[in-house]
Amino acid sequence: MPPSAATSALLDRYGRRIDYVRLSITDRCDLRCLYCMQADTRFLPRHQLLTLEEMARLARCFVELGVTRIRVTGGEPLMRRNALWLFERLGEIPGLRELTLTTNGTQLPRFATALKAAGVTRVNISLDSLRPERFKALTRIGELSKTLAGIEAAQRAGFERIKLNSVILAQQNLDEVIDLARFALERGLDISFIEEMPLGDISDHQRTDERCLSNIIRRQLEREFTLLPTTETTGGPSRYVRVAGYQHRIGFIAPHSHNFCADCNRVRVTAEGRLVLCLGQEHAVDLRRVLRAHPTDAERIKQAIIASLELKPRGHDFAQSGLPVVQRFMNMTGG
Repeated sequence: MPPSAATSALLDRYGRRIDYVRLSITDRCDLRCLYCMQADTRFLPRHQLLTLEEMARLARCFVELGVTRIRVTGGEPLMRRNALWLFERLGEIPGLRELTLTTNGTQLPRFATALKAAGVTRVNISLDSLRPERFKALTRIGELSKTLAGIEAAQRAGFERIKLNSVILAQQNLDEVIDLARFALERGLDISFIEEMPLGDISDHQRTDERCLSNIIRRQLEREFTLLPTTETTGGPSRYVRVAGYQHRIGFIAPHSHNFCADCNRVRVTAEGRLVLCLGQEHAVDLRRVLRAHPTDAERIKQAIIASLELKPRGHDFAQSGLPVVQRFMNMTGG
């Protein structure tokens, strides 16, 4: 008899309970961030993507197996046609405690209010620079004003928690760490600083030259702020500190310097339906094949998910050389 959420949880072979799924709904984006993809990236044809209906079915299966948090990612998820329909379906799933979104913010002036009404509880917005020309260089084609307008739209919509995500590169934007932190804290936002992850063969820069570890970022912050320890977490890999004089937090996502694999509670589903068991490894299972072979059999899908956890590795193996461990880019996997 197939296990159910009432009798079993999603446990991997190392005893880690999986209760968090990051669901990429498109590999397309209206930016071309240089650490995320190549400038001439070719996006997947539509027929290779899961349909929104398939994504909704898959999400329901995960929740029935004990997943309580789903984060919708991309590419830029709000570039997917009819994405709001999917958010509405996800928001209706019994037992889903958190429905969150990672976005570059450019589409939030159009969608923020409707996303809040659909049940989205938290929003993460990527912001790597507050200088228009540098923002354009980091995103290749982006306009800072559009992302700033998206942040303002999310605040007006009334989201309880909005967090900024900043990937810090040693020779690109390390000198903006204090400005980015102050921008967030003075607007009542959390912010996480992220070490670049070696995914895909990037031609714009040498990762060894741009690597900026979180202890360097923290030392920069300590010149301006008093950082206070806290055990708070949002269930993801970010490790937070409080800041004296402010209500909100600074986080550090440090896959190189402070490996968080021992506490990994998440898996990722790509837009084409591959269940990726580790961001930094190639272990994956083709759930699209199962969904399309058994379109009305939820138990077959659940069994495939449960069986896949036998492949989940102990952790990633990001090389000190800076060379990519896997060839897929971030826009293929989601954040």
